[in-house]
Amino acid sequence: MDISEVAKESGLPASTLRYYEEKGLIRSIGRRGLRRTFNNKILERLALISLARSVDFSLDEIGKMFTQEGIKIDRDLLLAKAEELDNKIKDLTSMRDGLLHASACSAPNHFECPKFLKLLKIVGKNRFRQSNKLKQAI
Repeated sequence: MDISEVAKESGLPASTLRYYEEKGLIRSIGRRGLRRTFNNKILERLALISLARSVDFSLDEIGKMFTQEGIKIDRDLLLAKAEELDNKIKDLTSMRDGLLHASACSAPNHFECPKFLKLLKIVGKNRFRQSNKLKQAI
């Protein structure tokens, strides 16, 4: 398959495919003229990358899954990601419930509503977590 076919089948732009190749996540098997060519297994590999990205695996974490022997997924890392998702689901559920309450709250001002104030704390906590993630990445 050439890069345009892979892009069409995977839904990823060619620039992303080139970037993934640069990062070592995928490998072309040659060229047809100026176009990179890939074997048919590339779509499975891209599906795994997309799945991992959708649950916030970094490209470096994904890269560690691909070894010379094949694909090796760290089960402890999967467990940690599942726990992160559980926490995110709890936070999002609390935020949804807070928004639903705020939309129907009878308080004259939302800042007088204890549930709305709780929602603000949740959002503030998430912002703090995200800024800590950025600091750790740097």
